[in-house]
Amino acid sequence: MKLLAWAATAAVFTATLPAFAGTYDLVIDRTNVAIDGQTRRVFSINGEIAGPVLRWKEGEEVTVNVTNRLKEDTSIHWHGILLPFYMDGVPMVSFGGIKPGETFTYRFKVRQAGTYWYHSHSGGQEQEGMYAPIVIEPAKGEREKVARDYVVMLSDHHPMSAGAILRKLKQEPGYFNDRRRTLPGLMRDLSAAKTTEEKQAVIASRLMWGEMRMDPTDLADVTGYTFLVNGRGPTDNWTGLFRPGEKVRLRFINGSAMTLFDARIPGLRMRVVQADGQDVKPVEVDEFRIGVGETYDVIVEPKDDRAYTIEAQSIDRRGFARGTLAPRAGMTGPAPVLRPPSLLTEADMGHGGSMAGMDHSKMDHSKMNHGAMASDELSGLVHVPPVDAPPGSKVLSYTDLKRANRAYRLNPPDRTIDIRLTGNMEKFFWSFDDRKYSEAPVMNFTEGETVRLVFRNETMMNHPIHLHGLWMDVENGAGDERPRKHVVIVPPGRTVSVTVHMTEEGRWPFHCHLLYHMMTGMFREFVVSARGTPLPAASSTPAKGGGHAHH
Repeated sequence: MKLLAWAATAAVFTATLPAFAGTYDLVIDRTNVAIDGQTRRVFSINGEIAGPVLRWKEGEEVTVNVTNRLKEDTSIHWHGILLPFYMDGVPMVSFGGIKPGETFTYRFKVRQAGTYWYHSHSGGQEQEGMYAPIVIEPAKGEREKVARDYVVMLSDHHPMSAGAILRKLKQEPGYFNDRRRTLPGLMRDLSAAKTTEEKQAVIASRLMWGEMRMDPTDLADVTGYTFLVNGRGPTDNWTGLFRPGEKVRLRFINGSAMTLFDARIPGLRMRVVQADGQDVKPVEVDEFRIGVGETYDVIVEPKDDRAYTIEAQSIDRRGFARGTLAPRAGMTGPAPVLRPPSLLTEADMGHGGSMAGMDHSKMDHSKMNHGAMASDELSGLVHVPPVDAPPGSKVLSYTDLKRANRAYRLNPPDRTIDIRLTGNMEKFFWSFDDRKYSEAPVMNFTEGETVRLVFRNETMMNHPIHLHGLWMDVENGAGDERPRKHVVIVPPGRTVSVTVHMTEEGRWPFHCHLLYHMMTGMFREFVVSARGTPLPAASSTPAKGGGHAHH
């Protein structure tokens, strides 16, 4: 009945639309593509991965016809785009999905400008190739004038299917961690310790992590990825051309399934001018961390007649995505050198120098010392940079971001909601407030209210938290200049707060953008109802069947 109601609403909306300025046809299918000299079978959009790029203009009304040639349901979600919720593209939340052999038509007005992307919200199709960029031209033209403009879409591709990976994680959560601490490693660390106190510290650290059944080397749940730039592997050498002295805009998008990247261009300073599609006051950096779902636009000005390497190292330092900026085709810059992997520490978990007294018996992240994190609210103001950046490097922090658009008002919050980011590695499920999506699917809000959301990460993983259909204003200490984003990274053991003005009625997914965290329960629906009028589609039971969260 709910799906019939949504369909009726969409039909009325479609019937009343004026003529559209742009019509786009997308075909979803299985395709063979070459990545680093190997043939990979992927889910494709018009025969491509990381494409085709959709280029719209602010104010345009678009029609996108999506035809499904797969043997399974599919969908397309418009990541970061403001639109009616029944056009958002999340199966069994905002629509019924696209059946095999069928064509679904998305229609909406483009109400913003900037760099965004689109991807499947069905099963593991996103990891296996269904993602592509969106570039929206501002109605009044770009604030920053450049000679060249390139998309740099980062992603990860795995030889295993998403279903096979999830089964491995459920059977043995540490299956992909080949850097687990061992007895020989303990003996080596003890031999390297020069004093009794250092030896005791080594033993105490091992006991602590052992009691929690966690491993400080587990910075990412899944390994074995090939990292791509615009669908091409490190040896495929995607290249963007320039003439020395030109300004070049690079639109970085992290369209990966599970990988956070640290991006830089050795020899070039980057000027960050946009975050998640929103113009920010320019800030000069050498490096930035980009979470899954985030976008950053940077401007560079290569002066020399040589090739520069665009490198994005995975957070666990197991590999890199690589591209090239060059004055001529066929040139390559220096190959990136992987930095040594780092270890998580007690401080990363938000517990200062000690975790003594905690109940580690079940390795349930809900057992973390909440008081230690709550006493350090300011830690949420800093987007923790990579600790191994070259000395003297400027690494982008969320505190550096200040909005350039002052046309919209930042409302004070009407109420505050604490949301704990939780999980259980032993059973491999992830959750909010210790409850999976199947146990607590809905959070209810009223249209027009402003809510402060305080994210407290009680786990050892970075979580890029994404909210559909609404903006999150990051409380980064910038006062009335604080930035607006649709994804925020919450580092291990840290607290990050945002305010959300509930401007759009509908059912909006809210989730961690790490694919397997979302699939195993780190997912909610923000149900925004008109004042005094319950939203008909609201539900007290979780949606079944089509979206990532059906697992």
